[in-house]
Formats: sequence, C-alpha cells, structure tokens
Amino acid sequence: MWARRGLWGALVAFVLGLIGVGIAYAMTDIPAPNQMVRAQASIVYYSDGKTELARLSDDGGNRESVPLSEISEHMQHAILAAEDRDFYQNNGISPTGIARAVWVAVKGGQATQGGSTITQQYVKNYFLTQDRTITRKAREILISLKIDKQQSKDEILENYLNTIYYGRGAYGIETASKAYFDKSAKDLTAAESALLASVIRGPSLYDPQLGDEQLKNAESRSAYILDAMVDQGWLSSAERADATFVEPRAYKPRALGGTNGYIVDLVKQELVSKHQLTDSDIQRGGLRVVSTIDKDKQYDANIAVREERPQDEPEIHAGLVSILPGDGAVVALYGGDDFAERPLNDATQAKMQAGSTFKIFTLIAALQSGDVSTKTRYNGASPQFFEEFADPNGLTPELKQGRVKNFGDEQFGNIDMLTATGHSVNTVYARVNIDVGAENTMKAAEDAGIRSKLEPVVADVLGTDYVTVMDMANAYATIAAQGVRSDPYLVKEVKFLDEGLPTITAEPTTKRVFDEDLMSDVIDAMQEPVNGGTARYVGENLDRPAAGKTGTSENFRSAWFDGYVPQLATAVGMYRSDPETGDELAMTDLETAGSITGGTFPVRIWTAYMKAALEGTEVQEFPEPAFINEDAAPPSTTAPPTSSAPPSTTSAPPTTTSAPPTTSAPPSPTESPSSTITLPGPSRSPKPSSSGSPSAAGSPPPD
Repeated sequence: MWARRGLWGALVAFVLGLIGVGIAYAMTDIPAPNQMVRAQASIVYYSDGKTELARLSDDGGNRESVPLSEISEHMQHAILAAEDRDFYQNNGISPTGIARAVWVAVKGGQATQGGSTITQQYVKNYFLTQDRTITRKAREILISLKIDKQQSKDEILENYLNTIYYGRGAYGIETASKAYFDKSAKDLTAAESALLASVIRGPSLYDPQLGDEQLKNAESRSAYILDAMVDQGWLSSAERADATFVEPRAYKPRALGGTNGYIVDLVKQELVSKHQLTDSDIQRGGLRVVSTIDKDKQYDANIAVREERPQDEPEIHAGLVSILPGDGAVVALYGGDDFAERPLNDATQAKMQAGSTFKIFTLIAALQSGDVSTKTRYNGASPQFFEEFADPNGLTPELKQGRVKNFGDEQFGNIDMLTATGHSVNTVYARVNIDVGAENTMKAAEDAGIRSKLEPVVADVLGTDYVTVMDMANAYATIAAQGVRSDPYLVKEVKFLDEGLPTITAEPTTKRVFDEDLMSDVIDAMQEPVNGGTARYVGENLDRPAAGKTGTSENFRSAWFDGYVPQLATAVGMYRSDPETGDELAMTDLETAGSITGGTFPVRIWTAYMKAALEGTEVQEFPEPAFINEDAAPPSTTAPPTSSAPPSTTSAPPTTTSAPPTTSAPPSPTESPSSTITLPGPSRSPKPSSSGSPSAAGSPPPD
C-alpha cells in the first residue's frame, strides 16, 4: 500500500512538474538583446567610490559580424568540437549538462557549472546576464528551447560565433581572426581555428602571447580540439598531421596611458585571479569597481616621484607602493610614467637586488633564535674575512678568503645591533647571518611577505636576492603591523549591472607571523637609520616617528628606501636599465645625479610622499621596545685592528658554525669602487650588495 502511494505521489509530482515547466515555457518570452551586447563600460573608481579612476572598456570592444558562409568550415567544426559536438542533433539543451549543474548547485557550487550547449551559451551572452544563479540558469534553458524552435541551427551558430569574446578586445569571429592572425575568418586554417576555439574558454588563460603557462594551455587545448575534429570526421588524419600549433601575431592592447594604466592592469588581474570574473565580464559587463587607491595619496605619489627623482635621466626607473599595515589595501602605486608606452610595472614586475634592506630579515631571524638581542655587541671593524663568504675561485687572496668591508672601510668598535642597523654595518650583519643561518633569514623574509623566489645563501643579508617593490612594501607593512601579515589587494568592491546580484566586498586576509615583543625590538632598531643614521633625511623632514632601511646594491644597480609609520608603509625602489636590452646599468657618475644610493633619491621620494600623504593625520607613536633575549646575549667580542689581511692575521678569525652556501657555480670577480664582498651567490650572476656610493668628501654617504 505504501509503495503504491509512493508511486502515485511521484507520478503526481512528475505531472505537476511537467505542467509547471509547460507554464513557465509558455510565459517565457525571448527578451531583447541584453546590455552586454549593447556593451556598457566597466568603471574603476578611487577608494571613495565616487571619483572615476578609469574605464576598463569604452565601447564594448570591436565587433564585425559576418554570415556563416564567410566563416571557414574549419572554424565552424573547431567550435563544435570544442563546445557542442551534438549541436545539430540536440534541441538546444544538454540534459546531462543540466543534471551536472543541478548536482553542483545542490552541493553548494555555482549553478552554471556543467556542460552548456552552444545554444545555451549564445542565449546567455546575447540575451541574459553573466550572473551565476539558478534563476538565470532556468531562464537560459527555457529560452534556449524556444530559440532552437524559432531559429535554424546555422542561424544560432552564426550568431554565437559573432557574439562571443575571444580576447584582445575582439568580439565576434571576424574581428578575432584579424586580431590573432591578420586574416579574414573565411581563410582560417584548422590549426588557427583550434586556437580561437580554445581562447573563448578564457583569453587570459589561453592567449599564447601572455606567457609560458598560457602557451602550454593553448597547445594542449588546440591538440584536443583537432583530435576531436578527426574523431567526428571533420578532419582527415593527414590534415591533422599537418595542423601543427601556430602562434598568433604579436598584439599590443590599447592601453590606458599614464601612471593609472598600471593600476588598471593590476585591477583587471585581480578581478580574474581573485574574484573569478571572466575577461568578457570585465570588458563589457558594466562592472562598477571600487579600488583601494586613495585619490589624494596617488596624486602625492605621482608628484613625489616626478619632482624628487633624477631629472633628464630617462634610463632610471622608479617604483612606489604604499600599503595599510594590518589590512593590505594598496592606497598608492607608481609603476612607471606611461603604461601605454612601457607596460613593465616597476612596482610589481621589475625585480631589483634588495641591498641592505634585507638586513632587517637577518635581524628578525637573530632575535627569533633566542641568542641575540638588540643590545648584543659585535665587532664592527672593516675589513673582516669570513670563510663562509669565501670564493674558492677568486683571482686574488682577498677574493678567495671572503673579504667583507664596510663602505670606505669605515671603522666601528664593539657596537650593538641598534648601531649596526642605523649605520648599515656590513661586517656585523655578515657575522650575524653566519650565526643564525641564511635559511632562517630567508624564512623570515618569506614570513614577512616576500613572494619573489629567494636563495638561501649567506650573502642574502647584504641583499643579493632580487625582489619587487611590492614585496618590500608588504614585508615592511608586516613589521609596522607588529607582526600581522596581510595580503596586498587593490579591489575593494565590485557591483554588477544586475541589481539582483550580490556585491563583491573584499575582506582583508591577515595572519600573525611574528611575536609582538620581537617586532617592538625590530621597530626600535629600524628607527636608528632615521634618527641620525643612513636615512637621517627622513628624521629631519618628516616631523613624526618613522622607521625604515636604506639599501644600495653592488655597482649601484638598485637603490631603496623602505619604511613606515604605524598607519602607513611605503617602499621606493630605483634602478637603471639599457632601453634596448633591458640589462641592468650602474647608477654612478650620472650627469645630473652623480651616484645614486638608497640614502639619496629614494629617501627624498619617500619623504616627500609620506609628508604629503600623512598631512592632517594623527601622529602615532611606535611601541616601546621589549628588549627580548637581553639576558641570553653572548659576551661581546674584541675588535681587531684594521686589516686587509686574511683571517690568520686578525684577532677575530672566521668561525665555522654555519655551513657555506651551496651554489651551482661561483661568480667571476668584479671590480667596483662600492664593492664590499666577493662570494658565491645565486647562479644568475655575482651581484652582492654594497652600502653606498662615494661622496664628494670621501666620507661614507647614506646607504
């Protein structure tokens, strides 16, 4: 009896369901083409949510519709092989795809997951919005059924090929064919068609020009499509053998000019990578994106770089990033003068040797060891020889022995870590890094927020690793936040044209990575460069407590100042490159700037920006130092006489407490007036760091 009742109940539910679907089908009208087809621009605003920063698209892209007869059969077959092999047999929907979408939705996924037919994709792109809801999916299915009855398959395929987005600002197959291969769609080969059928899945993932990963994706997807064309009888085996992967033509996108172009490019990347929006969503979706960029601070950054940088030196580039500690919001970013002319972002893509800014991570590692405090004293004499820094293939005894010196052989006696930090004493920090281990320095840097690849070699304390300005701004922001690391972000909010869609609101991603007491001591030490040390210009001009570190790489190929106040962290990096080859060039003996060190132009840019950006804000104090490990500090060492002899002639011979670094090959020796050390380093080149450039008077300049 219960079984019969259950069967009758199921039958009644089924019948009612059919009736409901029938009513819904009858009541569903095919709407007019949606706003996406009419193309509204997506707009990026400053952090106030009102002032327009830029438009991501101003016309919905290029479109040139062509009849199906003007589209090569290879292209027609490639799109069918990729998206809907039963297109000419089905009724506009895929029951199995719908079932998968429902199952995914039941499990909490997105309702649009699951295979959609070409008809469904055409309906979604031409008539509906891109939102991911069950309601939109249901309308898509019903309209697809109606469209399949009202239009021929050829009409649907033609409209689909003329509607979808292929990347490179191209909407429709004719424009895409010209953008990728400089030819009409009627002339596309099988291999070219397979690539275009690949990129519609996501141009940012499949356009070979965008990078090695995209090239690999495109090759794999194209091969899959070509093989499917053979399986369907649309391509012979011989034709398949001849259809080798073909790279598209080079493409230079129409870019937003000026400094804002770098910000817009990063916003686009974040919308795709973090918020899973498609290129089509961004280009023609009418998004309203609120960025984290503060309009006034961005203006201050632009003015500071332009007015304080070396003048009439076009080969010198500067990057600036300013971040809210404990949050990660990027409030100002200077990536270059003009994104349209030079798309390389000097804030996030250009990598420079970190110089002495990396000493702070050795300080963190030393304090973490429990054996060092900021009051621990070390021998600051120069030069000193360390076995761990030795280059066995050096051409002179000094090179072979691992000679480390302070700039200009400046002499210090037994000094504590505060003084060593304030004056960027290379010989002290070399000794400390040997004791704590290069691996621990590298880990401290990574924990702080460095995302560039680092090398665990003993010379990393002197800044041999290559990092970005974003890396250093984020890492120093972690210190300013007393050990709380945040992931940097530029997108604060995203609103959609469809008011029924939920607004995307960014939430800061934070993690405590360092102890507060440890950070208080690091912050205390980092005030030394500002208070009379290598960055004293900051202390003389900012009028509020600040902390930071200068850095200059060997041969003056990069110069830094990275610093912070409690509520704002900013990094400034500068380098010089050959405009033709991109090779690093020394910033020495320049006609208008002399020799550039971290204590010169980077400090001036940083100070000018921070003074303007912080105007009217509360003056906040740093935490009092905790002086951790004070009782565990080892006894001080005795300073040896100044000497250029190997270790056997000094009273402070090198120890062997740390293993020497492993490298793939030792470097060749270099000659440089600023050289402080010759040692094995990362395999790319022997570019250890130095502390500064000669001044006119011959005394040590700011680092």
